[in-house]
Amino acid sequence: MFRRTAGVLAVAVALVGLHAPAASADVVVADVVVAARTLTYNASGAAEFKAAVDAGAAVWNSSVVNVKLVSTTSSSANIRVVADNGWPRAQTTSLGNGTVWMGREATNEGYNPTRIAAHELGHILGQPDRKPGPCTSLMSGSSAGIACTNPNPNAREKSEVEAAFRTLKAAGVWQREFVE
Repeated sequence: MFRRTAGVLAVAVALVGLHAPAASADVVVADVVVAARTLTYNASGAAEFKAAVDAGAAVWNSSVVNVKLVSTTSSSANIRVVADNGWPRAQTTSLGNGTVWMGREATNEGYNPTRIAAHELGHILGQPDRKPGPCTSLMSGSSAGIACTNPNPNAREKSEVEAAFRTLKAAGVWQREFVE
């Protein structure tokens, strides 16, 4: 991740002529240096889905540079992840904050838990459902079918998350519940 961030920084510095420390993990946007926004998630209530949640967070961390998801056990985490017997869902309190429910109903039907986790975290990062949709779209969710195990956001989804977290202050405040 550091190499990728440093590479982006080096290219951006060359393009805009800014001078930044070589070891910086900041992202250069035009003439402004913006630190990647760190969001914490607490998956201690995710039960058997904790590894899938960690994998889903790792997918986003390797896909975007303007936001980073970091695991914590703190009760004041930005994102709380819990397991229940319902259908997976997410509810945001604001961009980058909210609750994810890793519902067993979908995994019992055969849906991939890492794809579910990455999809639900996508909602917390501001992504809407895009249904129906192909397996290449993470946010197509269950409409891509049980055989779809792709946990990766496509170029559009990555770009939208990058744009949402481009500034230090989260853009907009809204509350939305996403239910598959």
